[in-house]
Amino acid sequence: MKGIAFLSGFISGLLTLGIILPANSQVVSDGTTNTTVNLDGNNFNILNGIQKGNNLFHSFREFSIPTGGSATFQNYSAIVNIINRVTGGNVSNIDGLIKANGSANLFLINPAGIIFGKLDIGGSFLGSTADSFLFEDGEFSATDLDNPPLLTINAPIGLNLRDNPESIVNRSFVENNAGEQVGLQVAPGNTLSLVGGNINFEGGQATAISGNIELGGLRNAGTVTFSRSKKPN
Repeated sequence: MKGIAFLSGFISGLLTLGIILPANSQVVSDGTTNTTVNLDGNNFNILNGIQKGNNLFHSFREFSIPTGGSATFQNYSAIVNIINRVTGGNVSNIDGLIKANGSANLFLINPAGIIFGKLDIGGSFLGSTADSFLFEDGEFSATDLDNPPLLTINAPIGLNLRDNPESIVNRSFVENNAGEQVGLQVAPGNTLSLVGGNINFEGGQATAISGNIELGGLRNAGTVTFSRSKKPN
């Protein structure tokens, strides 16, 4: 993501669709990537996963964060990309804060849908309702769990989306220290990308100072590829 220009192909209209939220906000591993989640009140500390080169892979059955809570990825500083999938079939309702250490880029796919609140990461962020991440040598799928997940040292090269992909909703009203509305925000010079069916800004905002905000909406099945001006370090 850092230094990656993202080409979506289609930009959807901002259409509001009804989304059923999970009854309880929670972050739960699905057991496929050695991911461990420790709960402290409404705060979830995410450890382990599987490291391949500079990539760290996590897989969750549920990924929702309550208001006032957080999900913190306890990654090593050498990690460049934290690559996450949600496989349980429920919408990710992220009213709390997602955090990661250092300047790692964070990728999150949930084919069932995502509703966003806050971000606190040092690198770039991609949130998508795609079925899978595409790599040069295969896929890391959130829907095909019969086969072992692909874990690779390569950076993702794109996304695969099915017919009628679910929506992404941004309801982020976060203020900075100066009292300015910034909404979803990445660190200066980085990229914030949202890719799904409809991309709905329900009063939410997005900020990427000296960086890029990229919105991609597809109505039908297809692939979205990343073009790299330079590869991540």
